[in-house]
Amino acid sequence: MIRFLYKGLVRDSSRSFFPLIIITLIVAIIIFFSGFLNGIYNSLFFNTALVNSGHLKVVTHAYNLEYQLLPNDLALLDSDDFLKELNNKYEDYIWTPRITFAGLLDVPDDNGETLTQSPVFGLGIDFLSNNSKQLKIWDLKKKIINGKIFPNQNQVLLSEKLGERLDVKPGDVVTFIGSTMNGSFSTFNFEISGIFNLNLGPIDKDMMIVDIKGAEFVLDMENAASEILGYEKGLYFNDDETVLMRNDFNIQFSDTSDVYRPVMLALRDSNQMSTIVDFSNVIMFIIMSLFLVVVTLVLWNMGIMNGLRRYGEIGMRLAIGETKGHVFKSMIIESLMIGFIGSTFGTIIGITITSYLQRVGLDYSKAIDSLNSSNFAMPNVFYPQVTSDLFYIGFIPGILATVFGTMLAGRAIYSREMAQLFKELEA
Repeated sequence: MIRFLYKGLVRDSSRSFFPLIIITLIVAIIIFFSGFLNGIYNSLFFNTALVNSGHLKVVTHAYNLEYQLLPNDLALLDSDDFLKELNNKYEDYIWTPRITFAGLLDVPDDNGETLTQSPVFGLGIDFLSNNSKQLKIWDLKKKIINGKIFPNQNQVLLSEKLGERLDVKPGDVVTFIGSTMNGSFSTFNFEISGIFNLNLGPIDKDMMIVDIKGAEFVLDMENAASEILGYEKGLYFNDDETVLMRNDFNIQFSDTSDVYRPVMLALRDSNQMSTIVDFSNVIMFIIMSLFLVVVTLVLWNMGIMNGLRRYGEIGMRLAIGETKGHVFKSMIIESLMIGFIGSTFGTIIGITITSYLQRVGLDYSKAIDSLNSSNFAMPNVFYPQVTSDLFYIGFIPGILATVFGTMLAGRAIYSREMAQLFKELEA
């Protein structure tokens, strides 16, 4: 029967072509819109994860209590061994050590006297070691506006705002003045290799980036780290997953009061981010639900109209002796076939478009230029995200709405009377 109905749909394109096109287009739009929302959601938290918290972060309990002071005297020791443990236990995440520090950046004149000074917020990041993924995660090549990435630990990158304030350029030498992990006075001359702009408003206005080996040397923190950050390998933020991993890790140390015990923090635990995460989850759910309701109504209406257009055909089939139940059943099967084929084509098209834009991104820099002065850390490029739910979400409205519409229109079959059918045929 299914083969017979399939041949009928192929040979009579008036019954299948238009519904197939509509379902394909609407499902493709659903897939892309869902992927776009996923990408926006991920982008909103990616910059926070990049600069501050990672998707997960491991610090000592004492460091977490005073994190705003950047207390490197409370840092994680033997970080290399601890890093290996994390990589072995949580293989789906990229784990990387980081040193955060602050101090003064001094620009000397030709006589070695202070020309300009500025407070500086420094990040020691593992860029130069073998197998490091941080260059890819930070994508610094696109963010450096002058100069290049440092080739060794004695060079640094300065933010554009800091560089303008100090009036320096690549090739100049600046002196960092701060304190070591042990509280000793520390100075070191860095050569500027490049100037970068993260487009994050005030977040990078005083930022300096150095390789972690350089930070270890300057701050006397060999084999130590302020924190160890974890990034999901696909760089996709999953709040539920990070909370489960946090709870699983922290329960191991719940029976000790050691202030230096390691503590894992999810992104939502950083800087009161939980409210923003929860709010974003609700907003994304509402937007996606409303969109699905609208497109479902469109497909439902299409199913009804498609059934009503076949009013005469249904009358003819009943008049020649086909039972009402058989007619109704055949219409439902046809709707299932059209819905399934259209949803399949739409899913393929939608995922193809989303995958392409996931690589190249959608540049909204001109649209959000006006926000740069309002101190919002918004990304300039949004990347739609292909997730597992995109492979099935289009089938829900694509099949169900079409079938329900046909079922609603098919109710008229059971109200047709044989005497009335012959009058219609005579007319």
